[in-house]
Amino acid sequence: MNTIIDFMKRNYKILLIVVCLSATLFAFKINASKEADPDKDKLLLELLTFVIQKGHYNPAVIDDAFSKGIYKDYIQALDPSKRFFLQSDIDEFSKFETQLDDELLNKDLTFFNLTYDRLMKRMEESKKIYKSVLSQPFDYTTDESFNTDYEKAPYPKDIKELTDKWRKQIKLSALSSLTDRLKIQENKSKGIVEKEAKDTSDPLKQEEKFKIDPINSDTVKSDKTVDNGKPKTFAELEKETRESALKSLDEYFGFMQDLDRNDWFSVYINSITARFDPHTNYFAPEEKERFDVSISGKLEGIGARLQKKNDFTEISELISGGPAWRGKQLEAGDLIMKVAQGNAEAVDVVGMRLDDVVKKIKGPKGTEVRLTVKKVDGTIKIISIIRDIVEIEETYAKSSIVNKNGLKYGVIYLPKFYIDFENQDGRDAGKDIAKEVERLKSVGVNGIVLDVRDDGGGSLSTVVDIAGLFIEQGPIVQIKSAGRKKEVLFDKDKKIEWDGPLVIMVNSFSASASEILAAAIQDYKRGIIIGSKQTYGKGTVQNVIDLNQFVRNNAVGDLGAVKTTTQKFYRINGGSTQLEGVSSDIVMPDRYAYLKMGERDVDNAMPWDKIDPAEYTVWNKNANFNQAIINSKKRISQNAQFQLIEENAKWIDSRSEDNTYSLNIDKFKISQSEIEEKAKKYKPLSDYKNTLKFTSLPYEVEEVNKDVALKEKRDRWHEALSKDIYVEEALNVLDDLQSKTILKKSIPAKLKKEKLARS
Repeated sequence: MNTIIDFMKRNYKILLIVVCLSATLFAFKINASKEADPDKDKLLLELLTFVIQKGHYNPAVIDDAFSKGIYKDYIQALDPSKRFFLQSDIDEFSKFETQLDDELLNKDLTFFNLTYDRLMKRMEESKKIYKSVLSQPFDYTTDESFNTDYEKAPYPKDIKELTDKWRKQIKLSALSSLTDRLKIQENKSKGIVEKEAKDTSDPLKQEEKFKIDPINSDTVKSDKTVDNGKPKTFAELEKETRESALKSLDEYFGFMQDLDRNDWFSVYINSITARFDPHTNYFAPEEKERFDVSISGKLEGIGARLQKKNDFTEISELISGGPAWRGKQLEAGDLIMKVAQGNAEAVDVVGMRLDDVVKKIKGPKGTEVRLTVKKVDGTIKIISIIRDIVEIEETYAKSSIVNKNGLKYGVIYLPKFYIDFENQDGRDAGKDIAKEVERLKSVGVNGIVLDVRDDGGGSLSTVVDIAGLFIEQGPIVQIKSAGRKKEVLFDKDKKIEWDGPLVIMVNSFSASASEILAAAIQDYKRGIIIGSKQTYGKGTVQNVIDLNQFVRNNAVGDLGAVKTTTQKFYRINGGSTQLEGVSSDIVMPDRYAYLKMGERDVDNAMPWDKIDPAEYTVWNKNANFNQAIINSKKRISQNAQFQLIEENAKWIDSRSEDNTYSLNIDKFKISQSEIEEKAKKYKPLSDYKNTLKFTSLPYEVEEVNKDVALKEKRDRWHEALSKDIYVEEALNVLDDLQSKTILKKSIPAKLKKEKLARS
């Protein structure tokens, strides 16, 4: 233990990072052949408890209340839909509800072993249940219903009740799919197939289908509803829906079977770490690798995305610029049969878990991997690829230009605040945004929109760099560690990269680093924040600590890492963004505004507080700042599209409480027809398109002409921008921020060009 304490003292200020908000509990996949190692599990519990308690900003007291929180989170994680455990299981488990704190301190695995063994048993029973349920037709004339509010639903009392629950749940999913098939067939006979095929992928309908059953919801896109020109019978279509449901459940249980005891132990560990706060998590070794890739936007490998297809591993996409893409031999749809390291003997990977296949294909830059693939035409080919550094383009900042009212504007989209901690010369969000701003300046833009919607955060240092591009110099964010004086991070560079009109776009999923940036720009009044009423509300900083560093002569294998909350950050005005987030200067209606999904809606989130403000000088060069806000609010209140979005948001909120569905086909059809009829009112939301044309900057035009995949991605982005009313209003705000001097200069210049063109 002294070794651990010494390490904590020496490395208290480990490089800070702010990580993405969501972590999938079932993403932990270790080698399936490994057997349980109680010594490793106990060591892991000991290390995690000690490291978190010593390093956490405000460690929770490990007592009975802590134990109850673990119990609640863990049981819910194991069986969120209450489709496995019986009430008798829960009664047995509940005896441990206030004992898990003691088990943790004593490194006792009794509760975990009990729940794991029981879950495996219940899952095997459930496999038999769903196969039996789907072996015979459903009777859709029976007057019965099913409630999808799993949180409030009781656990089944016995196997009979559990079987009936499975039957109803599967029946509801199948009924939804069956009515789609019937409708497509009916519309085919009327000659309106294409229209209906598009309608089935409408977001509103997909929300409803997902609500019915998140595992088995599917959209009928290419099912053959006619056979040799003859419409299929009801019985034939009903059979198809059961076959589709069986396939979905087989795939789901196939995934579950890929999870071994280590994976479920990771679920248990994360139920413990999450009680300290929502952002303290355990990373199993493979999950740590995925985190590193997500934060840096790059990896070493061949540059291909893989997916499981039955027992095969299929190439789903080649990453532009990667070695597989450059080689032009591998293509989407190819099935990987064998993998060899250079000249070594090839290993058969058919039936192997996806994560294990990925491990064999990935490797250091400059090394060779040979893939034996079955091509889309059925031929077998051995393809040699030299691994290289692969940059995931979707991770990085990108920009576009648009002309509006005789002026030119730039839109920069930043998906995350990425950084390469291993290479100071590598790409990071701060350097890339500076580059994009410089490029926009070179084409003469009159204003910039920086879009950080859905940006869950990333590197703290890049936030300081980005905010510094827009101010002369000064504080950007304040940081507080437990028991220590605050630390203020400054932009010390007097150079201003962009001093023109600036708008920052945010939404409810803009979090952490995004909130620091928005808060700094808002406190300086340097730009206008536009978007959802509030951002996510994550005002904490996390450290990722490699657990292997605490163990000498490690004989138990890779222990992974823990991400723990070590600090809180504060605005330069002293207020925290924790829970409250950042309130937009201009609030735009949001379809999901009334749904609970922010930090403030998490039961164990850290509290809001404030500290003394830093010294800073408000930007005073935006003469039209307040008037631009007033103008925008007036436009939004009078805009029919925004009014419809607000009405739709309230309707979605009301629908969230409607969880009971009839399993009688006639009643189900009536209910769905009523929903679809109501949804038609909101169809203009997806049909909306502005008159603006977004284009790539000159340097990128050259790149997309050489890269078909990149061109397709940029075309899709530009098309999305042309349908985005939020971006359109952000550009309107840039119009309002223009000084009279700029407008006077711009308009005659435009007229002069037109006069020259006429002559």
